[in-house]
Amino acid sequence: MADSRPIESWLTDMDGVLVHEGIPIPGADAFLKKLRESGRPFLVLTNNSIQTPRDLHARLGRMGLDVPVANIWTSALATAQFLDDQRPGGSAYVIGEAGLTTALHDIGYILTDQEPDYVVLGETRTYSFEAMTRAVRLILGGARFICTNPDETGPSTEGPLPATGAVAALITKATGKKPYFAGKPNPLMMRTGLNAIGAHSETSAMIGDRMDTDVLAGMEAGMRTYLVLTGLTRPEHVEDFPYRPSEVVDSIADLVDHI
Repeated sequence: MADSRPIESWLTDMDGVLVHEGIPIPGADAFLKKLRESGRPFLVLTNNSIQTPRDLHARLGRMGLDVPVANIWTSALATAQFLDDQRPGGSAYVIGEAGLTTALHDIGYILTDQEPDYVVLGETRTYSFEAMTRAVRLILGGARFICTNPDETGPSTEGPLPATGAVAALITKATGKKPYFAGKPNPLMMRTGLNAIGAHSETSAMIGDRMDTDVLAGMEAGMRTYLVLTGLTRPEHVEDFPYRPSEVVDSIADLVDHI
């Protein structure tokens, strides 16, 4: 990774970088505005597979952040792209919400609980014991196990909620089958996102607030990485990891002049 090369494309995480608990982080609007005006390819990424890009566009818009639908890349889209490459026109039993089911419908997948090629697990606020039992039985029957992301908890106003990674662990314990995770920190999500905007890793940067997902995925995809301190990772935690970001900055506001 040659840090001397100019950055032509930008990828940025959403929660903890652009917004925090439903409130825009200072500088996020200026950063996005300059990206749009520059004409440089960019993507806003999220491991959350609940919402479609159109939903997220509207959510960000209500906060005053203008991100076109085409510039939003979710773990659901990365998962769908992976499945389309692996087994075009296949079938899946899905535990998840509209973001995931829409992505799979869009690639021509059949959603079924009868001998599916895959069991695909994503986020939902209504995980049911019945659905998990069905997933376990289908996997034991030969379906391949795919998850949108490994995040073990998700945020809520009341506190952390069990998320995909936690439910995947339950299913793995019951089946002995480990899933393939398509979302961060899998660099697959970075590479499929870069391909979607016609960008190259050597001249792209990833901005994130987590060392264990954003920075790791960006680094393994060959991109320059920026860690912002407006999310989960604190300055004293950086040295806990055996790798480092290219640069640590206080917030997205510090990167506006890098565009």
